[in-house]
Amino acid sequence: MWGVIPAAGAGSRIQPLAFSKELLPVGSRFDGDMERPRAVSEYLVERMILGGATKICFIISPGKSDIMEYYGGSIGPVHICYVVQPRPAGLCDSIFRVLPLIHPDESVLIGLPDTIWFPEDGLRALDTDILSLLLFPVERPEFFDAVVLDGEGHVLEIQVKKTDASSSWIWGAFRMPGAVLRALFHLWEERERSDEYIGTLVNAYLAQGGRARGVKAGQAYVDVGTIHGYREAIRLLGERGRVKGDQKQ
Repeated sequence: MWGVIPAAGAGSRIQPLAFSKELLPVGSRFDGDMERPRAVSEYLVERMILGGATKICFIISPGKSDIMEYYGGSIGPVHICYVVQPRPAGLCDSIFRVLPLIHPDESVLIGLPDTIWFPEDGLRALDTDILSLLLFPVERPEFFDAVVLDGEGHVLEIQVKKTDASSSWIWGAFRMPGAVLRALFHLWEERERSDEYIGTLVNAYLAQGGRARGVKAGQAYVDVGTIHGYREAIRLLGERGRVKGDQKQ
């Protein structure tokens, strides 16, 4: 199973930094008996591995070689690779850069590297045969992509940063078969690559008869891409006993 991490963004909301935003230290962890700062993207990598990923691909911009230096070629038995997005062109463009690597029968996990969420094993709750979104409750859904479901958990609509969002549940990560990722890519091309956000593309996919399911297994979600989000992440990790690393790894 692949874990795909789009990490090509400039991180303008939290700049200036002397490094890629995905390496922003948030909390800490142990290497043996030594405690060290923990990069924010490590939380997503950890969750993808718990979700079953055996291969992880970072999509990076040409100037983000520090991510390659940080993670190298593997984390334990999990292989790490990198694909370059030549210029900023939105989340859809970033994600579809991995298509040459993924077989239609393989499963794909996708998440955002500047977020921290719980439970750690939330990706295990997602369906394997269709597009499946891991949902989290938030107080301000208008800042995110709110997901509207029917009574059986099927996705009716994704409301992208809508001021009067009708759902307080947002997607934080998702899973799909490689064949569905390829179908989304072909639809994106048919739409002349006009979709910057994955939410608008999924809406078009649903309108053409595609299926997606929302799973309300998320408990807490923080976007660490702003100073406010950074403070919220420290608070959340503190509440869960993870700021100083409650486990030695």
